[in-house]
Amino acid sequence: RPVRVWCDGCYDMVHYGHSNQLRQARAMGDYLIVGVHTDEEIAKHKGPPVFTQEERYKMVQAIKWVDEIAPGAPYVTTLETLDKYSCDFCVHGDDITLTIDGKDTYEEVKTAGRYRECKRTQGVSTTDLVGRMLLMTKAHHSNIDEDLDYRKHTDNFGKGPKGHSPWTGVSQFLQTSQKIIQFASGKEPQPGDTIIYVAGAFDLFHVGHVDFLEKVHRLAEKPYIIAGLHFDQEVNRYKGKNYPIMNIHERTLSVLACRYVSEVVIGAPYAVTADLLDHFRVALVCHGMTEVVPDKDGSDPYEEPKQRGIFQLVDSGSNLTTDLIVQRIIKNRLEFEARNQKKEAKELAVLEAMRRLEEEKH
Repeated sequence: RPVRVWCDGCYDMVHYGHSNQLRQARAMGDYLIVGVHTDEEIAKHKGPPVFTQEERYKMVQAIKWVDEIAPGAPYVTTLETLDKYSCDFCVHGDDITLTIDGKDTYEEVKTAGRYRECKRTQGVSTTDLVGRMLLMTKAHHSNIDEDLDYRKHTDNFGKGPKGHSPWTGVSQFLQTSQKIIQFASGKEPQPGDTIIYVAGAFDLFHVGHVDFLEKVHRLAEKPYIIAGLHFDQEVNRYKGKNYPIMNIHERTLSVLACRYVSEVVIGAPYAVTADLLDHFRVALVCHGMTEVVPDKDGSDPYEEPKQRGIFQLVDSGSNLTTDLIVQRIIKNRLEFEARNQKKEAKELAVLEAMRRLEEEKH
């Protein structure tokens, strides 16, 4: 009998930390079902989500280790839910999820012995990403390093009034070849595959990107999609401000986790050259409806594929961009800060209780 595994969460602003959790969970069994909470449930327990439930369902469904999603999963994981989906056990990262009244949301399944833990991905959290975006609001409008408003936000992000929670704090992400191997499909293009090349920043990999890649994926019977990711300096040249929000290593993992992508070129050249097209035997080059900024010398980066007649514009039908996401977050800025401080305070209270229990044992 196949082993069925359950994961659940908000999956708001899905990043490679979530993908890595789902990858580990899938490796513990044969079939992975992911429960995604509704907007209403998240608002009740945590504060307003950045993405709508429809956007979040689509985002999770696009992660290549997910076999099925369960929309509207309850915030507190119960045995009843596991049984309803015939799941053997539930998997969660080694951090803590608490309800509005500070209870562990996995208590019931833990007591029943139907809970497994996977390692949390170092160096990324939604809190940290939101923090990086909040730093963009004022900093790039002034050359003053000591902008107090900016400093104040750097200082209080992910920090409660006292101390620092290990789950909400910010740590640095260190890329390893092992991590890339775990995320990569490892599949070479097969005879009969149509090799399609897309390029961009793919910053804060989001549902707009997923819509685009899904459309591109449908253009061929057997698509093999290669995504070219530009280096940070290049993205900064054409996007400006504090972009990219995620560095090249983080963006690589985010894109590799998508089920529509077969391969990633890390640090792809901005201009799609004859060399690149020949090397990968590219049959089609696609770009979304976003503006194409000219190369440093003023030339069109898509000149070569256009001359070969293999360039195609693809309308994803989504108007979501990284800029818009940043705007959504800035709009909710104060609510997010309050939410993170509350989250941190709850986590610190649990840590304190755990510490006391330990002391009592000794």
